[in-house]
Amino acid sequence: MKYEFTIIVPVYNEEDNLDRVEKELSDYIKIASKKTKILFVNDGSTDKSQQIIEEICKRNEHFNFIQFVKNKGLSAAIKAGFDYADTELVGYIDSDLQTSPQDFNLLLQNIGKYDLVTGVRANRKDSFVKNMSSKIANSIRRAFTHDGMDDTGCPLKVIKTDYAKRIPMFKGLHRFLPAMILLQNGKIIQVPVQHFPRIAGNAKFGLWNRLLGPLADCFAYLWMKKKYINYEVINKS
Repeated sequence: MKYEFTIIVPVYNEEDNLDRVEKELSDYIKIASKKTKILFVNDGSTDKSQQIIEEICKRNEHFNFIQFVKNKGLSAAIKAGFDYADTELVGYIDSDLQTSPQDFNLLLQNIGKYDLVTGVRANRKDSFVKNMSSKIANSIRRAFTHDGMDDTGCPLKVIKTDYAKRIPMFKGLHRFLPAMILLQNGKIIQVPVQHFPRIAGNAKFGLWNRLLGPLADCFAYLWMKKKYINYEVINKS
């Protein structure tokens, strides 16, 4: 079967969400505009997530997984997904399902002439503190990166895989994916997507992760931008 699109699903202690993840992604596969498969990346979960993931993959031919030895963080999980993807397009969605897999079709409509399409969460259903800290963090990142993106933390993205594989990931870089595509002279766009409240499980990011941590990451990004190697091949034999 020739797949065109891989959806990466990072998982860290999400046992209460995984049955719903299976249903919603299975439903999406039936209506996907590209032939789609799912790749769970178990980021060292200590609950029953791995057991549930293996059961899901056994009963669904379009689902696969990789499992980390121990927790390495969201950026590492996304990088692993990029590394293992073998389709022309790759995307990811959080296992808390605060965004809808069905909105991948909105992003895929634009990927033809763009190299990354990211969602921007409309009418966010998060707490006031979380919304405000995210807005502040995004404004700081825009000042550093000039990527023009309003919501780089939105966990719904589609990227051309050859661009994704060239991203030199480090911890925290998942917030800078649009900027890293721009460093490759790629084209990016944002598209409004739905947003829902978290139904089960616990958020993995607090105030430090959303605000103070990303500020430090901005300086790491500036260093990388200065040192980044980009080239184009005009001919080969």
